[in-house]
Amino acid sequence: MTSITTTAQETNPLLKPHENQFGIPPFDEIRTEHFLPAIKKGIEAQNAEIEEITARKAKPDFQNTIARYDYSGSLLRNVSMVFHNLNSSNTNPELQAVAKEMAPMLSAHFDNIRLNEKLFSRVREVYEARNSMNLTAEQSKLLEDTYKDFVRGGANLDESAKKRFREINSRLSVLTLQFGENVLKETNEYKLVIDNKDNLSGLPQNLIDQAADAAKKAGMEGKWVFTLHNPSVMPFLQFADNRELREQIFKAYSSRGNQNNQYDNKEIIKEIAALRLERANILGYETHAAFILEDNMAKNASNVEKLLMQLWTPALQRANNEAADLQALIDRENVNFKLQPWDWRYYTEKVRKEKFDLSDEDLKPYLSLENVKKGIFMVANNLYGLQFKELKDVPVYHPEAMAYEVTEKDGKHVGVLFMDFHPRESKRGGAWMSSYRKQYIDEQGNNIRPIITMVCNFSRPTANKPSLLTFEETSTFFHEFGHALHGLLSNSTYYSLTGTSVPRDFVELPSQIMENWAAEPEVLRMFAKHYETGETIPDSLIQKLKNAAVFNQGFETVEYLAASFLDLGYHNAKKADFTDVEKFEEEYLASLKLMPEIISRYKSTYFNHIFSGGYSSGYYAYIWAAILDSDAFEAFKENGLFDQKTAILFRKNILERGGTEDPMKLYRSFRGADPDIKPLLRKRGLIEI
Repeated sequence: MTSITTTAQETNPLLKPHENQFGIPPFDEIRTEHFLPAIKKGIEAQNAEIEEITARKAKPDFQNTIARYDYSGSLLRNVSMVFHNLNSSNTNPELQAVAKEMAPMLSAHFDNIRLNEKLFSRVREVYEARNSMNLTAEQSKLLEDTYKDFVRGGANLDESAKKRFREINSRLSVLTLQFGENVLKETNEYKLVIDNKDNLSGLPQNLIDQAADAAKKAGMEGKWVFTLHNPSVMPFLQFADNRELREQIFKAYSSRGNQNNQYDNKEIIKEIAALRLERANILGYETHAAFILEDNMAKNASNVEKLLMQLWTPALQRANNEAADLQALIDRENVNFKLQPWDWRYYTEKVRKEKFDLSDEDLKPYLSLENVKKGIFMVANNLYGLQFKELKDVPVYHPEAMAYEVTEKDGKHVGVLFMDFHPRESKRGGAWMSSYRKQYIDEQGNNIRPIITMVCNFSRPTANKPSLLTFEETSTFFHEFGHALHGLLSNSTYYSLTGTSVPRDFVELPSQIMENWAAEPEVLRMFAKHYETGETIPDSLIQKLKNAAVFNQGFETVEYLAASFLDLGYHNAKKADFTDVEKFEEEYLASLKLMPEIISRYKSTYFNHIFSGGYSSGYYAYIWAAILDSDAFEAFKENGLFDQKTAILFRKNILERGGTEDPMKLYRSFRGADPDIKPLLRKRGLIEI
């Protein structure tokens, strides 16, 4: 491996070996100014490693070309992962400025590698001789993926096309970054300030206390501040009696990136869509979706659309029935208005209380963040024998982040897990899992264990109460923990194939299957304890939760599917002529007969998943994986929630294997058959049980 000069090692903590027990980055030493020099050193180091591969006189083979290429770039990877994680979870204007400088630099570097004719020549020679090599299944997969990565990275293009290909990648690297920054800034800037206590009518005390704390921090003591962060805006829409204020905050939330100001994303969307289509065309694909989906389980847009439509019709019918129930309640109240999007959550809460005698506020006292965390650890222990020990004396990237060592039941080290729970202005919205270091086997045969992070935006504790989660937030916690297990339990050889390096529509299986345990009575009784009394959640409340399991599933399925269709609308288009983003979105969703009372889960101008994340042409993946997870959980329901044989099968065939084989083959190895869609339809109440 290429060495770094002693001087650089001594002055830049990103270039030193991480000498603490677990190899955690020295966050307390890292400064913004360290990143660009470290990135440049990482690029230099990988360039030297690539040069070493291409200069070899020996005939190209798997070990001296494919494996060596997979090992290359470790320094750059390590630095980049620290930077990108910090820029998502603890950013500032200085880091964002570095990101804008770094993005085209990294884009150019990776283009230089994939367009390196000498390197591609060696890769191609190995690929063409693959049938004569005695490769393992994992080696065959790495070879196939590496070859395809070069081809899809432009290796077969002529010089003119390569030049344009580079320009497109460079520009996209900046545009996608800017899109996400705009959403974050617009989210942070909005504040609904209430100074009249009467306007708090209907709101739970915990939310009022949080709003008072937010006002105090903003220098407005004695008032109440509500924001566009989900733990603030969503319960406000759910409980606030003041309809005008619900409308105001809803419109602010749903118009982020669409206010014709410095954070407006409409022009960025048009350029991103056009550049993605042009790049796909250069590579010989008719659409960006065709380019992306080729590598996913779905394979093409036609298969995705078929699945979405299979769910859309019954979901829309159910949502229309739900809307009728809400309108009937409005009419009974004699308030004389038609149901609007900012009314849906408010009246849903009332109908749920009326039909099932259940409210989120009934559940929250039993779902303190600490108890849910203990519950998740218990589930992981019962399934896989994992132990979690909090680490007090290791570097953390933010004071609120907590670190845990994860071990097997025999004490063997599995990895390190960071957990970071609450919203702040330095953190983007939503919830996600990522890695500071992935698992892989290094060239000396050492099993390098992962450092995983899961980041959420749950309600903060107040002076009087701990952080109390809604059931939806509890499910989100289980979901992200499922991703974390996928990273932690990885046990494969080659870096490119380990952990969550799987097709987009397979990666959500480990996360979504975990959500199922959150709703099981047996599991709820394990962790759902009243934060004050310690009382276990009553069976009567569990039964109410079960009775209401498919309540509002029409709404939830329709708003999600609308966003999935919108993603395809942009990326399965053969012409990127989106001259008016608002008009396109409106007309496209209207063509699907989306009801006006429901908006897409993400409107175009704040759809981070597809314009700033890695989900372009892939937002459908959650529902594709939902078929897998619903079918997979049937095995646990049939054999026992914590049946060890079933758990071992899932761990060995799914969680440990990463992308080492075709995902459907891995699934069949676990389940013994192809997945069935019926469990998902039953789970969502879209067919009769």
